[in-house]
Amino acid sequence: MSGVWVFRNGVVRLVENPTSGAAAAAAGKRKALLHMPSGEVVTSYASLERKLAALGWERYYGGGDVGMLQYHKRSSVDLISLPKDFAHFGSVHMYDIVVKNRDAFRVIDA
Repeated sequence: MSGVWVFRNGVVRLVENPTSGAAAAAAGKRKALLHMPSGEVVTSYASLERKLAALGWERYYGGGDVGMLQYHKRSSVDLISLPKDFAHFGSVHMYDIVVKNRDAFRVIDA
């Protein structure tokens, strides 16, 4: 038995044979990061960096991984790590941003 546990409307259920990420992308079920105060969908790291900077996030250059962009906030121990290539920016990275900035971002279906 394989599948994914889905929690929706207070009920947990097992969805067998969930759609794979590649199939979901082909079916148009891609995710997008929405900046709620402006209503804009983030389409580049330049726009994301401006929005994060407005929330107090700064680029962190102390990491050893050159394939990642990292941001930190002086007022917390949180670190946001993103792939350097925006084409590899996926829903896991989007949810990481949402969890650390609950009132400013949301993940939506694109």
